[in-house]
Amino acid sequence: MYRKILVALENGPADLRLLPHITELAQKMGSELLLLHVADGWAARNFEQLNLAESDEMKADCAYLDRTADELRAGGLKVETLLALGNPPNEIVRNAADNACDLIALASHGHKLIGDIVHGSTIDKVRHNTAIPLLVVSAKAK
Repeated sequence: MYRKILVALENGPADLRLLPHITELAQKMGSELLLLHVADGWAARNFEQLNLAESDEMKADCAYLDRTADELRAGGLKVETLLALGNPPNEIVRNAADNACDLIALASHGHKLIGDIVHGSTIDKVRHNTAIPLLVVSAKAK
């Protein structure tokens, strides 16, 4: 059913809640994983327009993706990685479509109205701009 799953990673604690769910699902379904992190700092958002050098943050994000992919591969999974640059919701939707993913997995922080206004809601923007099903895992331990 899910041949290829895009896993939106933050390079933070929320990933520790998301990855076990995705690992088990991918193992049971025989799914490939595309680990995506969207760098959205100033250097990332202006990278191509200003012909910038890769920032330390972008290098650290690439290293994180590689380490995470290696751990998942050691468990027998087929994993690709991708560092995208720019607006996270737009890049998640675009890369899921471009890579023929049939599930998008994300972690939810559970912000309420004020938190969503201040921090934005990546999940809300993704769900309104794709027909690909979403798997949302709470980043908070219950």
